[in-house]
Amino acid sequence: MSTALFISPHLDDVAFSCGGTLAALKQQGWTVALVTLFTRSVPEPKGFALQCQTSKGLGPEVDYMALRRAEDRAFAKRLGVDVSVWGDLEEAPHRGYGSPAELFQPPRTTDVVGAWVRGCLRPVLWDLKPDRVFVPQALGSHVDHVQVVRAVQALGIPSNRILYYRDTPYAVRQPEARPDATLPQGLQPLAVDITEHLSRKLEGCACYSSQLGFQFGGAEGLAPLLTDFHQREALEHGRTGAAEVFLT
Repeated sequence: MSTALFISPHLDDVAFSCGGTLAALKQQGWTVALVTLFTRSVPEPKGFALQCQTSKGLGPEVDYMALRRAEDRAFAKRLGVDVSVWGDLEEAPHRGYGSPAELFQPPRTTDVVGAWVRGCLRPVLWDLKPDRVFVPQALGSHVDHVQVVRAVQALGIPSNRILYYRDTPYAVRQPEARPDATLPQGLQPLAVDITEHLSRKLEGCACYSSQLGFQFGGAEGLAPLLTDFHQREALEHGRTGAAEVFLT
């Protein structure tokens, strides 16, 4: 039985970016594993970290990451994820990045979270020995995504096993965004037909209800935005229906 490992910086990135491919592989009989790295609860958040949750209508008494882990658990159950791992690392606002602008600047030299990312991923790779590994391209340059992409380069995963997914909704909002410069040279696009799996993807994405207002303007905006995006992705690669596009 083949195994696919999906690596997600945050609790929603894989669902929004390549949940259709995950659903397709699951239907084909693959073992599907999901590792999400930045999932740690931080008691009594302050400053920008607190603002990240209050701006979504969640009071300071709410354990924001516990709520998001529950959403992730619901996603995994809905789509039949076989192995789900939380990395228990702190998101960038808890590592000293103090404003929205700072989240999209190059990683600080003092931010050594990449070593912790590698430490989380190594035992998973050893245990699962995945046939395919799905990694973000870091479109939009969110510092957590960048740290994950760069950490993966040092893990010795055979290049023919890695597919780099288009970080969504960054790929929607910033269509000219480029992948992180550390991706290998010579990668080619691969369009995966998710037409029959799009509804499953949307069901899975809807599990992350705390993020839908911020990312899609509300639950009602989820399906139209992603449906249109994936149809355009298909058309741009000479296909009909809906597609998720990877670099490989």
